[in-house]
Amino acid sequence: MATCGLIEYESASPEVRAVYDDIRAARGTDYINNFWKALAHDPPLLRRTWESIKAVMTPGALDPLVKELLYVAVSATNQCGYCIASHTASARKAGMSDTMFAELMAVVGMANETNRLASGYQVEIDERFRV
Repeated sequence: MATCGLIEYESASPEVRAVYDDIRAARGTDYINNFWKALAHDPPLLRRTWESIKAVMTPGALDPLVKELLYVAVSATNQCGYCIASHTASARKAGMSDTMFAELMAVVGMANETNRLASGYQVEIDERFRV
């Protein structure tokens, strides 16, 4: 259960409803997920977070699938079960296969392992890697 509960559309303030409506329109759905319903306790935070998500996740130099894969990778590293589930669903919708997911998790696991090793050994960065 969310710490402060969830704010459903019917009981939301006009400011929160406006963000919910924008989420629905942008995503082409009538569904508002629990993350947004939890953030709705702080309408400025809800709006700011939604605006940032829209700006960052829009297609650009990286296509939507790559962005979702990156989001899943970071969420796995940060151990955010909610974001793993949400962005895995979005990645599947954008074309991620089971094989892609397995390979992504292998890369995430390897990166986390080697990051910890390099950090623990305090390995000096090779001059050729410096830009």
